[in-house]
Amino acid sequence: MTRMAALPAPGPLDGRPMAGGLPLSEATADEAAAWLTLLMSGEASEDDRHRWQRWRSAHPDHERAWTHIEAVTGRFKHMVPGAAYQALSPYAKAAPASPGRRQALNLLLWGGLAGTAGLLALRTPMGQQALAQHRTGTGEQRDLTLADGTRITLNTGSAVDLRFDARQRRLRLVAGEVMVLTAPDARPFIVDTAEGSIRALGTRFTVRQWEGRTSVAVLESAVEITPLDATTRPTVLRAGERTSFTRSSWDAASALAEQDAAWTRGQIVADGVRLGDFMAELGRYRRGFVQCDPAVADLRFSGVFPLHDTDRILSTLPNVLPVQVRLRTRYWVTVEAAP
Repeated sequence: MTRMAALPAPGPLDGRPMAGGLPLSEATADEAAAWLTLLMSGEASEDDRHRWQRWRSAHPDHERAWTHIEAVTGRFKHMVPGAAYQALSPYAKAAPASPGRRQALNLLLWGGLAGTAGLLALRTPMGQQALAQHRTGTGEQRDLTLADGTRITLNTGSAVDLRFDARQRRLRLVAGEVMVLTAPDARPFIVDTAEGSIRALGTRFTVRQWEGRTSVAVLESAVEITPLDATTRPTVLRAGERTSFTRSSWDAASALAEQDAAWTRGQIVADGVRLGDFMAELGRYRRGFVQCDPAVADLRFSGVFPLHDTDRILSTLPNVLPVQVRLRTRYWVTVEAAP
């Protein structure tokens, strides 16, 4: 993420990963979190530890990120690795817990690491997601009926906040993806994202928050889209259409594709898709680290797969492509060229 030099020096609440008082790239923060997940799972092999040490020494930022992690998690060193993993990681399959406890565990990893100069601050998307009114974990979907009778479905790793009053009904999509089926009501129903707003015109539609853009697909009726910084009138998207938009503009509408709402049916659809893109999407539904070797990322394939069984999806790939699936642990999967 680039910033103009005229901006103030980064701080713990400006939304960037931090370590040692200096900013980190989001890629380095993600890699550090992946290594933390693996090492604290209690399942890291000797080879994994050698690769982790090579990663640390490959760049000064890697060492700085890990030094910070060690400083913050030092209080857990008396615990055996598996127990520490259960305490720290949102990937751990812990016993059923209350929403407050789940939130505390999530913040312990992502918010607790923030501190004064933490790896991730509470105003980052991860922190906001942990504090949202309604949310889902990795691989989880959730149906909700709102006070006005509107029905929503949250997809994996999603979070929303609601604000209903006498004049309007507003849903803020903090992260992930939501399907909305609005109930009749005199008050407008509006979905807010980081890029703008979508006003329902008596409709069923899906909204997904991406990095720097929002995508919308309309299944019934229509919606009105208003980017935050747009200088033109709002655009209307009708049933059977989809588009994406930024803070200042939107793409031309196109016809819905089968994969646009497949997740609402518990499916993931590949239609001539790149393997690298498919694995990135699959990673939203599987706990841990999912990686595709660049050597096979451009291979293309088609198929319809059940989202509730990612192990089955992974086992199918070698049957349709010249690849192998390597599981370092159940939380670390790599798809690479077949030998």
